[in-house]
Amino acid sequence: MARPIDQVKAWILKRHPERDDIASDLDLIDNRLIDSLAFAEFLFLLEEVGGQSIDRDNLVVDDFRTLDRIEAKYLGATVG
Repeated sequence: MARPIDQVKAWILKRHPERDDIASDLDLIDNRLIDSLAFAEFLFLLEEVGGQSIDRDNLVVDDFRTLDRIEAKYLGATVG
């Protein structure tokens, strides 16, 4: 079974076939890999693979900037 962050990366790569990979520290927002149109779907994905609901009233954009931050905040891993 794929790690949760690998599922998140696969979701992003599926929407950006011009990319082969995403560095864990690449800014996903500045590089337009996550945009406002797909953000709601992205939150549902994080809830599904992370096994917990996300409080939409208290979202912080910086928590979604990199795969490292997403993994630490929503998938229970620590940033090393």
